[in-house]
Amino acid sequence: MSNEVAIGIAGLVVLLAAFLTGIEIGFAMAIIGFLGFGYIVSTEAALNILARDIMEVFSSYGYTMIPLFVLMGQLAHHARISRKLYDTADKFVGHVPGGLAMATVLGAVVFKMLCGSAVATAATFASIAVPEMRKYQYNDKLSAGIVASVGGLGCLIPPSVSLIIYGLIVEESIGRLFLAGIIPGLILALFFAVIIFAWCRINPNIGPKGVKSTWEERWRSLPVVIWPVLIFAVVLGGLIKGFFTPTESASIGAFAVFLFSVLRKDMGFKEIVRSIADSFRTSIMLFMIIAGSTVFGHFLIVTKIPLIAADWVAGLALPRFLIVILILLIYQLGGSFMDDLAFMVLATPIFFPIIVKLGYDPIWFGIMIGINLIIGVVIPPVAGNVFAVRTVTGLPFGVIYSGVYPFLIAMVICGILIFIFPQIALFLPKILMG
Repeated sequence: MSNEVAIGIAGLVVLLAAFLTGIEIGFAMAIIGFLGFGYIVSTEAALNILARDIMEVFSSYGYTMIPLFVLMGQLAHHARISRKLYDTADKFVGHVPGGLAMATVLGAVVFKMLCGSAVATAATFASIAVPEMRKYQYNDKLSAGIVASVGGLGCLIPPSVSLIIYGLIVEESIGRLFLAGIIPGLILALFFAVIIFAWCRINPNIGPKGVKSTWEERWRSLPVVIWPVLIFAVVLGGLIKGFFTPTESASIGAFAVFLFSVLRKDMGFKEIVRSIADSFRTSIMLFMIIAGSTVFGHFLIVTKIPLIAADWVAGLALPRFLIVILILLIYQLGGSFMDDLAFMVLATPIFFPIIVKLGYDPIWFGIMIGINLIIGVVIPPVAGNVFAVRTVTGLPFGVIYSGVYPFLIAMVICGILIFIFPQIALFLPKILMG
């Protein structure tokens, strides 16, 4: 083992230890990457790399779509759109066994058209759906499990922040990635609903029936669904038809949510300020993860670990599909010890060339990573959605995890389906964008 490789391995161990102490992962990667690069090359070179990488990330035009899409989601959240979407879904399916849990899935699917954050969606619906389900004596396992799980739909259903970052890393079309995520996301939502139905059939007490609404009440509640879907159609349609760039589509989406919310008097000045402040916090966190992983990535490059790892994986005497499964397992394992999005940013430049060399479609691989992220945000030890639900509801981790496991089955089955039948993800991009 060369000296550089040993230093690289030591850097990875220190990074893991730093994460376990609670330090922000973006800062940890930047600091350790800077120190490691400086030790191997020189302090002056490390200072240049640190300044250049951070400056390039924070000043990149391509990344400007991230805070705009985040702002769109925050505006939708503070305008209480999620509450109204949940109420509408409840009027249609709340009266069936497990109906309130199904309403959570339906509401989250529409809300995901405006909000690309998995954790934000989980926290939002934890505050809305869990109290409502408790009122109708739903078991906490079902209520907590479904709100933690539906948040992950944002890793597939556009505008997905994780798909945006993946597309920027590998220089693939954001529009194609957005289209590719729609059908897998809807399939996963359908699987969630099937699991809720089956669970409540086996044990009716876990999700009792709610109040049945009249058809007049249902029709009156529908307008609140129309304009989020309309905004989604304009943002995505304009993007795939080339009427505007991803950044322009994000700005149009954010402005449309703002305009509709203000005109409908769903949001005042305080909510607007809070939306902007929350967007700043989330965006800076994402930018710091990207910048920190870039610095750390340059450190790994001079250690030659990525080249060694890539050559080792590519040189395995295995069928190509087993190599891809191994790579996806590495993503899952890495995301178990650090933030899943941070590991994606760190690992994708290493493994993406192997995927291309093996002849797999980059868009399909992006969706497979998205499904990996959905699984990663609900399984221990690092499970962002579970932590969010725990913070909002105060429920024990054991209760939340026991509720998540049935829905984890759906995530795995969905991943297997997309793996075996890539055209499920590639159908819409091929039809609509050629």
